[in-house]
Amino acid sequence: MRRVLKAAQGPLEIKPQEESVWICMCGLSKNQPFCDGSHKTTRDEEDGKIYEYDEKGHRREIA
Repeated sequence: MRRVLKAAQGPLEIKPQEESVWICMCGLSKNQPFCDGSHKTTRDEEDGKIYEYDEKGHRREIA
């Protein structure tokens, strides 16, 4: 499983199109590289800790 270290708890917005395109920054989207809203499960993560998510979205702290 790949690990993604992130700084922000949300997707990256790309604006040059008619409509915004949101790129996943959390690594959890099932529609990579686009955001599918999966980052919402990371809202209660604690700063300074590293988490890993399994295929079903279950989280565990790894550091």
